[in-house]
Amino acid sequence: MSRFNKSSANRKLSASIKNILGFKPGNIVLYKLAFLHKSAGQETVRGIKVNNERLEFLGDAILDAIAADFLFKTYPTRDEGFLTEMRSKIVSRTQLNKLAQKLGLDYMIQLDGANGVYRSYRGDAFEALIGAIYLDKGYNFTRKILLERIIKHYFDLEELVNQELNFKSKIIEWAQKERKNLQFNVVDEVGTGYKKQYIVEVIVDDTPLARSQHYSIKGAEQLASEKAWSKISSEYID
Repeated sequence: MSRFNKSSANRKLSASIKNILGFKPGNIVLYKLAFLHKSAGQETVRGIKVNNERLEFLGDAILDAIAADFLFKTYPTRDEGFLTEMRSKIVSRTQLNKLAQKLGLDYMIQLDGANGVYRSYRGDAFEALIGAIYLDKGYNFTRKILLERIIKHYFDLEELVNQELNFKSKIIEWAQKERKNLQFNVVDEVGTGYKKQYIVEVIVDDTPLARSQHYSIKGAEQLASEKAWSKISSEYID
């Protein structure tokens, strides 16, 4: 790509981000990387493949922290179990995939292959975008963008409270269809009395996929199932 074409592409990406999120990027390279899916990753001279996975990792952590802080302040009387479930609903792969599509990120993602092949690429790119904003603008700016431009306009908290993301049912249905041996095992208990939590592990064909803890076995199964479903979607289905 010529220098002119690169400059034009950078301006177009910068304009798209400003149109979607209301700010002009500083380091445009970070945002280009955020939309570079692993399937279209580029190798450097050292043989390292560059894609958005590292930014996705960072964005996931930042998103978790901001969502937790927001929910903690929004629901001052609710317990840890409720806050954990609500955060899980906000940052679930299904939710982020839908959000990225509503924002129009599809058209900005560099992908090598049919879109339908990669089921979580939209949500992955959104998390990578959060990572890019954090590195470019800092935590407080990222928090402001997430709260005022994303959560305020795209999340109905009342609807989320009543929504049940039944990932356990999804995994059971998939395991039956694929003839996989599926187990939900309570592997430990922590705390006592009203603080007691159960740790549940999801196992497929004797391979542990994920574990989570909650104040009820059902809740722990759901949280562990969401983590496991993310792995199943990428490792078994993709």
